[in-house]
Order: sequence, then C-alpha cells, then structure tokens
Amino acid sequence: MIVHFWGVRGSIPAPITPEQVQAKIIAAVERITPRDIENQDARMRFLATLPEWLFGTIGGNSPCVEFTSDTGTKFILDAGSGLRELAVHGEAPKNLHYIMLMSHFHWDHIQGIPFFPPLFNPKVTVDFYSAFPAAERVLSVQNSCPYFPPNANWKYLKDRFKFHVVKNGDVFFIEGVKISVTKMKHPGNSYTYAFEQNGKKFIYATDVELRSKDFEPNAFFEGADVLILDSQYNFDEADRKKNWGHNIVFKAVDFARVHHAKKLFLFHHEPTYSDQKIYSILQAARWYADSSDNSDMEIHLAIEGTEVEI
Repeated sequence: MIVHFWGVRGSIPAPITPEQVQAKIIAAVERITPRDIENQDARMRFLATLPEWLFGTIGGNSPCVEFTSDTGTKFILDAGSGLRELAVHGEAPKNLHYIMLMSHFHWDHIQGIPFFPPLFNPKVTVDFYSAFPAAERVLSVQNSCPYFPPNANWKYLKDRFKFHVVKNGDVFFIEGVKISVTKMKHPGNSYTYAFEQNGKKFIYATDVELRSKDFEPNAFFEGADVLILDSQYNFDEADRKKNWGHNIVFKAVDFARVHHAKKLFLFHHEPTYSDQKIYSILQAARWYADSSDNSDMEIHLAIEGTEVEI
C-alpha cells in the first residue's frame, strides 16, 4: 500500500512567493562558510545540512491524495488543485479507469476537476464516490459558463462519470479493499474514509474539527498504520477559529495517540503559513507527543510529492 501526496494545503492553493524564496536564499547564504564551497563534495555536504524548511517546500496545491492498494488499484482522495499535478506527473491506470472518493465539495477539494486532462479523453471512466446525492449537479455547475469555457462544459465530461452515494457508517469493498465511511464535524459535513487490506489500515481524515466524543473508543479510527489528519491551526488560533471546521495540531496528536495510530501525517496546512512555520509546528507536535507519554508514534508533515509505504 502506498500513499502519495499531490496537494496538502487547505482552503486555497498557496504557491511559494518571491519573498519566501528570497528569504530561503538569504538564510542559506548566511550559513555558508569558505570551507563549504571548496569543492563539489563540500557543497553537497553543506546542502545536506540545511534545515528541511530551507531545502525544499511543503507545496502549495490544495488537497489531493493518491492511495494505491497492494494489488495496484489506485484511489484518488479529493480533487483539489493537486489533481492536476497527479495528471501531469503521476501514472495513469492502465485501463484508464479512475476511482475518486470525496470528503466534501468545498471549493478547495474540487477545484482540480476542470483541470484534470484525462477527463477530456473519451476512453476514460470515473467511479465517483461521495456522500452528497447532488454530486452530479455540483460538478455540472462548476463546469459551466461563466465559470469555465463553453468547449469544456459538463456536457462534454458527464459521460465519463458514474456516481455512487455513500452514507455515514457504510462499509463496502472495491478490488479487495475494505472501505469504511464516517461523518465528521465540519460546516456542511465532511466524510472520512478508512481503507483496510492484508491487515493494514490507512485513514484519510481531512476537514475535521475534533470534538470530545471523537476521543472515545472507536473501532473506525483504532490502530491505523497511517493516519492523515487535518491539523490546520496552531494552538494560538484555537479560540479564534472555533467552529471553522478544522483542527489544531495538539488535538491531532492526542487523537492519534488515543486511537493508537502508528504514523500521523499533519495535513491541510494553513495557506498563510510559511514552510518555516509549518516545520516549527511539526517540531512542537513532536515535543508535545514526547512530553505526553512514551508512545512510539511517528509524526510527520504531509509534503507535496512525497510517498509513504504502508
């Protein structure tokens, strides 16, 4: 089982700005000593010592995660702007059949659909799963004038789709993968998916504002090998953004620990946060986890372009 992150930002795409690039360059240059530029090997060693927030970026695309089962079946989880990156840099299914599962239809989770080139190939088919019976109407409005050009209207795409409605508590199977669905707190509702195969478990839980009852024993969340969890806000934003439908990082750590997750990936990063701030939040989360108990749970950032093997 493999998870690939194509889009990890929340609310709106957040491409790195020229000012942020300049700040990274300045911070890197300030660390250089004459010994670091003596030869190619020295330069490579220097680059290897740079903090992660300097040597790369979290990524700026909105949510899209690809999950590949042990048997090679690919699932697309949400269709933010990262969906275009999947089309450009990912590997298309050999049978040109895509399986999409949607958490909900807020704009940052669907904005990649009109820019997903495979949809304009008449040989492509899409099984589209969501908990919203109005899914086809929503997509038809999105792909209509004046929001999109006439030659890319829904009438040219609709034959690719087969729509499936899932409900809170549903359990179903696709190509040998057990999929469970649960509804979480978010304005307009958001749905979390758990995938199980060959004794391994992966959970995708974006756009979640955790409540007290979510920390009670729950077989749905118990024992995930990998848990991707909304962790958009830092602690100082908890009161100011209450009921916005997103989670603060320390609650995410507590939730993952209570449900015995092996690996927690912080996801749906705040678009106003720089790479440096997001990495500082990761460090704070790790410190918090270390001070809370002796759990060996790993905590990571969801970073665009990275793959995780389960």
